[in-house]
Amino acid sequence: MTLANRITMGRMGLSLIIFVLIISKTFWMEVGALFLLTIASISDGVDGAIARRTQTTTPFGAVADPFADKILIMAVFLAFASLRELAVPLWAVFLILLRELTISTLRVLAALHGDVMKAESSGKIKTTIQMISAFTILVLLILHLWARKGTLPEFLAWAPALAKPATWWLTVATAFFTLISGGIYLYNHRALLYKSWSERGH
Repeated sequence: MTLANRITMGRMGLSLIIFVLIISKTFWMEVGALFLLTIASISDGVDGAIARRTQTTTPFGAVADPFADKILIMAVFLAFASLRELAVPLWAVFLILLRELTISTLRVLAALHGDVMKAESSGKIKTTIQMISAFTILVLLILHLWARKGTLPEFLAWAPALAKPATWWLTVATAFFTLISGGIYLYNHRALLYKSWSERGH
């Protein structure tokens, strides 16, 4: 396995750890989750850069890299949706997951036809929006738990009150852009869908 693919697999492993840390609902665990989320997000660019620089791009990496991003986002938002301290709407998280699973299925269809469906610009923008939203929500959660400890600095006293309304709107906006990105993918690969629907099964 190449170094780039090892980093990609490591990002998948970090997703599980981040999920567990977030649902712990303790201040220092959330700080740890923020630290690991930062590492995971940086690794997303590092693995691709290493693969291109060392000329070790592989079909596995082309599929696993975006899949690792999806696992990370799904882990983070599912964890957020389970916390009463936040107001992350479950229906919006479901739409995000629905889009990600749909596009993952599309990648499988492409692989069955001998093609590798690489990431498009709309998908990269979508991932950036998802990560910004995830970081913001996690920071708001940390501030909320910090305030509960009674040691939150006065200049940040306004932040905990924003936790619920901000997380609701951030998740809804993220779901909106995620669905748009999914629609673009489906439209751009409509020929693949038509071909898959038209072929007879064995």
